Amino acid sequence: MKKVLLGAGIVFSSLLLAACGGGKTTSSSNPATGDEKIKVVATFYPMYDFAKEVVGDEGEVSLLIPAGTEPHDYEPSAKDMAAISDADVLVYNLDEFETWMDNVKDNLNKDKTLVIEAGDEIDLLAASGDGHDHEEEEDHDHEAEESHDHEDEHDHDGKDPHVWTDPVMAIKEVQEIAKELGEKYPEKKATFDQNAAAYVAKLEKLDADYQAAFKDAKNKTFLVQHAAFGYLAHQYGLTQESIAGISPDQEPTPARLAELKHFVEDHGVSVIYFEENANSKVAETLSNETGVKLSVLNPLESLTNEQMKAGENYLSVMEDNLKALKESIK
Repeated sequence: MKKVLLGAGIVFSSLLLAACGGGKTTSSSNPATGDEKIKVVATFYPMYDFAKEVVGDEGEVSLLIPAGTEPHDYEPSAKDMAAISDADVLVYNLDEFETWMDNVKDNLNKDKTLVIEAGDEIDLLAASGDGHDHEEEEDHDHEAEESHDHEDEHDHDGKDPHVWTDPVMAIKEVQEIAKELGEKYPEKKATFDQNAAAYVAKLEKLDADYQAAFKDAKNKTFLVQHAAFGYLAHQYGLTQESIAGISPDQEPTPARLAELKHFVEDHGVSVIYFEENANSKVAETLSNETGVKLSVLNPLESLTNEQMKAGENYLSVMEDNLKALKESIK
């Protein structure tokens, strides 16, 4: 039913735009002026932050999925489709994360709107319902893998789409955004490349900080609310164990909770990480039953309006995550 409604919304918004905005000229349809602001729409927070850093003063970047909204559950409305259709550029993470993107692309004028899949060149890890034992895939082919015991992975094609939680993968996404923008707007390519290089330097510093923090760690296992940190764990030789699977709204079975309780006791887990922007009831229950303290680990799927107004961003939140992880990985 969702797909039917989405298709209807797309058709309606397309007709509305054709009727009301047919004569509108944008920077992408008339790039020769060189001084018009590029209109960029980014799907969720990390893509918004990465795109802003690359675009800089050359454009205006807007966030499609509102602050504080769970992106796993998002479906674009007719109003959202109108915003996408009016944009010069649409930036998203991966087909495996924005699972509604195929419908959008099928109904979008690609001569007008450049669509950038930021994670397109990244080899994806297999999604694991229990949040660990990922294996790197040879090809980014979007083919479905087997489903897992704790989660139906169908919507993610059996792949883990949370690439942005690893600073090294974030660098690849930033570089992909810069490359495709430079191809679309060659007169602005030097600016995009310069902006991207400056931001990549900051991400490389973040990566170095993570490497130094965990290089000699004895306990390398951490327990999180949902399996959003597989790439980070893979990058720094850590083991992620999760209460839920790839999607944060999935509730574990009583058997899984009992298994996790034993896991905490057997592995000397000292911290259970929860998310401020998701339901933390299960994490709190597990904390109460085991006597283990709770701490925040932010998957950056969404920042609140308050966080954004306070100047928090990808780098600052990832630095906070590093401090939090040091509580249990020593």
